[in-house]
Amino acid sequence: MARAAPVTSPTPRPAPLADRSEAVLSRLQLLVTRKLDGLLQGDYAGLLPGPGSEAGESREYRPGDDVRRMDWPVTARTTTPHVRRTVADRELETWLALDLSASLDFGTGQWLKREVVVAAAAAITHLTVRGGNRIGAVIGTGGGAPVPARRRRSAPPPAGPGVLTRLPARSGRKEAQGLLRTVAGTTIQPGRGDLGALIEMLNRPPRRRGVVVVVSDFLAPPEQWARPLRKLRVRHDVLAIEVVDPRELELPDVGVLPVVDPESGELHEVQTGDPRLRQRYADAAAAQRATIAAALRGAGAAHLRLRTDRDWLLDMVRFVAAQRHARTRGTTR
Repeated sequence: MARAAPVTSPTPRPAPLADRSEAVLSRLQLLVTRKLDGLLQGDYAGLLPGPGSEAGESREYRPGDDVRRMDWPVTARTTTPHVRRTVADRELETWLALDLSASLDFGTGQWLKREVVVAAAAAITHLTVRGGNRIGAVIGTGGGAPVPARRRRSAPPPAGPGVLTRLPARSGRKEAQGLLRTVAGTTIQPGRGDLGALIEMLNRPPRRRGVVVVVSDFLAPPEQWARPLRKLRVRHDVLAIEVVDPRELELPDVGVLPVVDPESGELHEVQTGDPRLRQRYADAAAAQRATIAAALRGAGAAHLRLRTDRDWLLDMVRFVAAQRHARTRGTTR
């Protein structure tokens, strides 16, 4: 399935986070702090188990565990596969790979997709900036070339590197707030970006082991970004946050509806009153999302899906709680 063509919303949308600037970021930080601190009480814990050098307890192996952490002495003694847990380094380095291509400047739910990207970045920053940890980011958007709308189908423009920005990893809440302001103030450029090139920015040069969080809608073809993601997973713990809008999953029955791809500018009029067309669209969208999930799973990345029509923060809390539970359950010997 080609990149899902976002549907224009008839209702006026609120201004992007970049325009609401400091006041919105302050309220967002307060919301994240209250919710996460209220529901995730306890010792320091991040989104993923940080790669540490200090050995912890062993537990039984479960499908999906990193085989590099196999505890062979305990496995031989108990005849049951075990993995060695590691204690997360307190000075952890976290990198955000934030996709702000043109397809993210869209939303029919409570949020724009780009607003969910910024909100997820704020939550991740709050979870990882404690204890002297460092956090940096790479940001990618379109190529910046103007793309006129077209009614007739034509060959899509080739994917280019787009505009890529690197923010160095630094510690401290003041630096983290500066990073978020830069992310929120990034102007989304028209044209196609390259998610693979964005991820590859974190592979070259190699960095110390840490956590990498990739936030995107992953609508680019998996062959463009799956290999760089697998390469990244060799050295880092990787979390992929997929941002989805409900109109990318199914079409409403609203008669003739103009739809446009913001990256190519291609414009179509779709007869949504046809139930067979809506069913084909939903089936193709489901197949596309299954392909994305399979590619992320094949790359060894943890996968979290956030929707613009749901409580994204609650979904993140549930994910963090599940990660914490997965790290603590299991038989230790």
